[in-house]
Amino acid sequence: MAFRGESSGSRVTTHEDTEEAGQTKSLMRNHWAAATLRVLSSMPSCSLRQNRAATNTQCQQREAHSQESRASNVMELLLQDSSPEEPQRQTLLKNLMSLSAGERAHHLRNTPLSLSEKCELRVLTCPERDKAHITMKMTITCLVKTLYSGWQGVLSLLIYLHIWQGALKQVSSRFGTGVLSYFLFLRTLLLYNIFLSVIVILFLVLPQVIHGSSQSPNSISFTGFDILTGTGVLTNSLLFYGYYNYTEDKSCQQGNKSGSYMAGPYNIQLAYLLIIGIGLIVTCIALVYSVSKMLGENFQNFKSHGNIALKVFSCWDFKVSKKTSAKLQSENICTQLKELLCELGCDKPKQNALFRLHRLATHCFAWVACLGSTSCSVLAIYYMSTECKHGNSAKDDKLLEFPFLVCCVNHLLPTVFNMVACLESYDSIIVCIYVSITRNLLFKVSSMVVLCYHWLNITATQHNDCFHFHEQCWETFVGQELYRFLLMDMVFAVLYTIFGEFVWRLISQEVLKRKRKPIFDIARNVLDLIHGQTLAWLGVLFMPLLPAIQSVKLLFLFYMKRVSLLNNCQAPRKSWRASQMSSFFMLLLWCPSFLGAAACVVYTMWRSKPSSTCGPFRTLPNMFPSVRGLSSNWLSWAYTCLVDNPLFLFITAGFFLLLIYIHTQAVDGQKRIIALLQEQIENESEDKKFLIAKLQELCDQEEHS
Repeated sequence: MAFRGESSGSRVTTHEDTEEAGQTKSLMRNHWAAATLRVLSSMPSCSLRQNRAATNTQCQQREAHSQESRASNVMELLLQDSSPEEPQRQTLLKNLMSLSAGERAHHLRNTPLSLSEKCELRVLTCPERDKAHITMKMTITCLVKTLYSGWQGVLSLLIYLHIWQGALKQVSSRFGTGVLSYFLFLRTLLLYNIFLSVIVILFLVLPQVIHGSSQSPNSISFTGFDILTGTGVLTNSLLFYGYYNYTEDKSCQQGNKSGSYMAGPYNIQLAYLLIIGIGLIVTCIALVYSVSKMLGENFQNFKSHGNIALKVFSCWDFKVSKKTSAKLQSENICTQLKELLCELGCDKPKQNALFRLHRLATHCFAWVACLGSTSCSVLAIYYMSTECKHGNSAKDDKLLEFPFLVCCVNHLLPTVFNMVACLESYDSIIVCIYVSITRNLLFKVSSMVVLCYHWLNITATQHNDCFHFHEQCWETFVGQELYRFLLMDMVFAVLYTIFGEFVWRLISQEVLKRKRKPIFDIARNVLDLIHGQTLAWLGVLFMPLLPAIQSVKLLFLFYMKRVSLLNNCQAPRKSWRASQMSSFFMLLLWCPSFLGAAACVVYTMWRSKPSSTCGPFRTLPNMFPSVRGLSSNWLSWAYTCLVDNPLFLFITAGFFLLLIYIHTQAVDGQKRIIALLQEQIENESEDKKFLIAKLQELCDQEEHS
């Protein structure tokens, strides 16, 4: 009985395999019967295509025959001589005039004559009323061609000037889209800082250099240590807020009780507020547009198998002629195919209850450890920020202690987070990166809140014990603090690149005898960029040239990170596609970073009292009342109606919320339609397979019978 059961089971399995093999064979085009081919050729789509092709062929043959018969005499006259004599010329003109305008242009275009002769014949054969029209049309055509060639030249120049295009292709081909998203994010930050630096230099720094003068002569000697601290000769320079004091011209005040003063026709108070305000508003609009555009592109992504088909059949660029470019493009396609295939095979294995409980306990322990270390680090930063009350932090050798200790914590704590993440052993690299970004973001935001409290609530209070420079602006002091933090952040980035990547690679390969190199830490490097950019946006009010310094820092970081990546790092062990990583980075840049920095800047303008000894707002209770006392009526009216009026703010906020809601509903509808269409395509393909198999089966039965 056991033998019979086994034999029957094997017989059933063999029958199923045979049936499946027969169905697969019936779907192959080479094994289709003649009746199947006749039925398929008579389908509506195939018959319509064939009828349309036959009709087009017949029309083309009929048109060609009629044109040849009507214009044979014209072609004979034209081919006899390139410069026909007068009788032949008259006959030629008569024959050409007997043709229609389209046929005449077609035959003149295909005739072996010079361009000047063709133009002359075209003008002579056209009616008198159309000569001016043809001349104008030829002129417009030449002008359009000239403009088009010029536009193509400009586009090619812009593509050539597109910064780091070749370097980004090399990074993408070797390390994938995850590492590429870091460098794209760095390039985006560089463009934002360049824009802010340009408008500050053009409308704030240059007028100060041309028309203004410093408040007091600078007799302090320059030392190299001033570059690190921002003190000494740099204190009373174009870098900081306190230097921007135009020479007060009493004849230009004209009894202005608000205290705003001008140097000639230029108002420093208005320029300072408008340039910073316009720069932040334009940056906010660009960030919102980038985030919405990237999120929309991510929502419209197709499934992975469709992307694989596109990559396989239509991804190669046949215009590539150089051997190095072809090799780079092939590596890029291979990397993208690995990422797409990894998404298809990332199914989670089944886990028992004990394993899931152990994993949950590990995750809970990791989060408790990370949150505890974050709390301790934030308390330590707060303690360091308030310790200056009990010591003399005004000495040059003590000014770098606070930024140094804070940057030490900022760069050591992510290492602790990575060590804890190794214990969790995530299956997906994307999940691991998102968890690492979340933990680092909590720490960065908490530490930045403590620092903003220190700068705006302690340093801005001129009666505080920590403020040792009573003759110095507190705005300049805050700008120097931000300058020191930005420089120290760059120093630690260089140290991490040297010791965390270069030295660790040497130790791993030479001492530990391992072939593998370190992996580029995307979460850590991206959050370091966001932290530095937050400092730049915070300091634009206190140090107008801080975005320019941030631009130089980003340029240096790009080339340093690229060289270190190519020489010291390796591609991730598991390929993964960062389809939403860039949009997530932009979202973090906009929501915690930019909005927090902009809120601090607006709070400082609105609530903090400017210094009474320096700066363009030294005679005012705060910065915003200077707009109310402007001599321009339209600016004063705009400030009263748009800023002071809460109704306008509520209407604007409601309008933007309505737009966001409509856009969200439209995107959701598009997602549902795309899902339904994909399901319909899959069902139709299954129906076709089923019908072809059944039809082939019926044909086989008829042949055997």
